[in-house]
Amino acid sequence: MKPNIHPKFVEAKVICACGNEFMTKSTKSELKVEICSKCHPFYTGKQRTVAAAGRVEAFKKKHGIN
Repeated sequence: MKPNIHPKFVEAKVICACGNEFMTKSTKSELKVEICSKCHPFYTGKQRTVAAAGRVEAFKKKHGIN
């Protein structure tokens, strides 16, 4: 590897939109994320209901299918 061309790898504070904070390593000292393991539905087991059921009815209505 060439010397003096790579960024420094430092301790980074990750701040989630839900308020959770944790430390990791990164080339930046602070990272802001929208979703983390404390609030992601896959890890929490709480599924958010998406309006997928209404999409089928909207498709049928749009195309005149009974």
